[in-house]
Amino acid sequence: MNKEFKNFLNRLEKSKDTSRVSAMNKRHDLGYRTARENLNHLVDQDSFLEFGEFAVAAQRTRRDYEELQEETPADGIITGFCKINADQVGEAQAHGVAIVYDYSVLAGTQGFFHHQKLDRITEQAERFALPIVIYTEGGGGRPGDVDVTTQIAGLNIPSFSTWARLSGRCLKIAIANGYCFAGNAALFGCSDFRIATKNSWIGMAGPAMIEGGGLGMFDPKEIGPSQIQEKNGVIDYLAADEEEATVIAKKLLSYFQGPVDEFSFADQSKLKEIIPEDRRWAYPVREIIECLADTDTYLELKKNYGRSVITGFIRIDGQPLALLASDCQQLGGAIDSEASEKAADFLKTCNDHKLPVLVLVDTPGFMVGPDSEEQGAVRRMASLFKAGSQLDVPIMAVFLRKGYGLGAQAMVGGSLYDPIYTVAWPTAEFGGMGLEGAVKLGFKKELEAESDDKKREDLFNQLVAEAYDRGKSIEAATHLEIDAVIDPEDTRSIISNAITMSLNQTKG
Repeated sequence: MNKEFKNFLNRLEKSKDTSRVSAMNKRHDLGYRTARENLNHLVDQDSFLEFGEFAVAAQRTRRDYEELQEETPADGIITGFCKINADQVGEAQAHGVAIVYDYSVLAGTQGFFHHQKLDRITEQAERFALPIVIYTEGGGGRPGDVDVTTQIAGLNIPSFSTWARLSGRCLKIAIANGYCFAGNAALFGCSDFRIATKNSWIGMAGPAMIEGGGLGMFDPKEIGPSQIQEKNGVIDYLAADEEEATVIAKKLLSYFQGPVDEFSFADQSKLKEIIPEDRRWAYPVREIIECLADTDTYLELKKNYGRSVITGFIRIDGQPLALLASDCQQLGGAIDSEASEKAADFLKTCNDHKLPVLVLVDTPGFMVGPDSEEQGAVRRMASLFKAGSQLDVPIMAVFLRKGYGLGAQAMVGGSLYDPIYTVAWPTAEFGGMGLEGAVKLGFKKELEAESDDKKREDLFNQLVAEAYDRGKSIEAATHLEIDAVIDPEDTRSIISNAITMSLNQTKG
């Protein structure tokens, strides 16, 4: 065998886990995976085209070159073109980019050649509009790259502006595990969807930077634990470990890769039994979602943030759909400031990447009151109207029960006429505001004129019942405020037909 070819094979081997047994064992002892184990799980077999595999840290003047090859392979970041989910969505739709930070190399810090590799692959992703999955474990900037003598602070690098600029063009899915601080956290935060493991700590500064700023000494596990970041809305999906995080990333990406041919679904007659006869009782809307969706295709994001509105993805007849749904078990379905911003951000991302939207509505409207206004309700709730007004993708609305006021309008794009098809179940009811509030406001004089408490209560209940009769879905349909009232059992087929029609016309 040619000597140079032997040297080439030897150098290749230094990038593999088998040549870094100590580093690999250290990861496994923590219950973590190596960077290449995550890569191999993420990408389709034999599809990865790696960039810059032979890079090492820019520290030749302080460390032995052979040592750098063994201890800093790829300069701590693995980048390349790949395919993901080709067996589901087909080869043509499976192309993407994988970026995997390697914490076993200098704690996943960002050095000189590291940034060059990141810049190179993100520019290529932008050029070809490729989706990206990135693993962001690492400690931020690296001060030890002493070979670099032509810069002072290194703040003139384009990495972060380039990464942010990809928003709206290249879908970015980030996975955080372990420590994710400073520059690594900036990449995580600028991603469209953010997955983190339970053993993750995410912060815009690590312990050294915090201490250097005179803010005290902290253990890294005190900074941005995943349980806190999930409640803050920083994390879209909290996974048990890197394996589950990778599975979820692939599933999440698949919705943006297109339809699939094979699917199954539940008995749709079950939909008639989920909503209680008493309109005051709550019900589990996720049962409706699971029944409507193709089997095992429902994926919910930000479950513990802005909880009165559900955001996620489903497939119906193989077609991927973005999903907004009211959860009447949280705040009675009222849309608070957190839920408004959560839904608005979600709609914008799905619109940017051309994913149709399905909305299941059961809301008394926006959350009101002094406490709500203290949370910036006017600004934050208005964001949902802004996002809805800018939708270019088809939106389909199904009213399950309550459809009241500005909140109901905002959920479906701003007006009941904005969706391509606005339908309601027979259990739906409509009004400019909640029935009880409308009666108290509109019939205040009549109620105050009744001095007998029992008679006043009877009058109030009578007026509410009359308002309910006027606002029933069939009455709304007769006044053309909605397009149709449908049998719940037919919901799935109606959604499929409407979305398919709209997508075909858009293509045409």
